[in-house]
Amino acid sequence: MKISQGASFRASNVGVMGRGTSEAGALRSPAAASAGRRRNMQANRRRDTKPELALRSALHRSGFRYRCDYRIDLPGGRVRPDIVFTRRRVAVFVDGCFWHCCPEHGSQPSVNQTYWSPKLAGNVKRDLRNTKLLQEAGWTVLRIWEHVPIETAFELVAAAIATKPAPCEAPEADKKLERFDSTSTD
Repeated sequence: MKISQGASFRASNVGVMGRGTSEAGALRSPAAASAGRRRNMQANRRRDTKPELALRSALHRSGFRYRCDYRIDLPGGRVRPDIVFTRRRVAVFVDGCFWHCCPEHGSQPSVNQTYWSPKLAGNVKRDLRNTKLLQEAGWTVLRIWEHVPIETAFELVAAAIATKPAPCEAPEADKKLERFDSTSTD
């Protein structure tokens, strides 16, 4: 489980002008060093990564039902967790070690550092913001590193779901049931 965000990058580096940024401070992708590198970078997925698929498969096999890449609109912004248990309000992120600056396995690229340092720092900053937004809205947030064994990740998710009770049914639903029960006894 992700306990700390990678402190090797400072959030203050986000948007620093220089190579790889535009006039407004937004990051632009630098030209790829080779056609092979370009294909490699284009193949990176935002969802359905191998660790995420493995966790989803284990959860589904055990009878858990969830939503994938589900957009949650909150007052402070939108968040897209990898796995969402909407009724229990549990959001699970399966974070890649490189992209989210794992303190154990994260590494800083040696090529295009002026692009990658702010990019990775921005990812960490976004992770913190998204976690805070969800927690303030009453969600349980799990951030699981890709290197965590699937069995351990499964146990973390199952424990979070077990400790978070499902919300009670609406009072109108209870009235409808009572009315149905009273008419069915006639």
